[in-house]
Amino acid sequence: MNTITIHIPDDRLVKLQETASRLGVSIEELVLMGVEQLLKQPEASFQNAMGYVLKKNAELYKRLA
Repeated sequence: MNTITIHIPDDRLVKLQETASRLGVSIEELVLMGVEQLLKQPEASFQNAMGYVLKKNAELYKRLA
């Protein structure tokens, strides 16, 4: 496992602490959850776009089959 050091403004740290406390997790866990969510976004965006195209063209696909 690797370690990353970041510099954040004091007001952001306070918000992170409050949010982590409210969720019952450490700040590190909260930040890691955010990073994981960010890394999943491109995949989710692709899945959403693919679903839209398939739904939109469903009738065409039926006629071509």
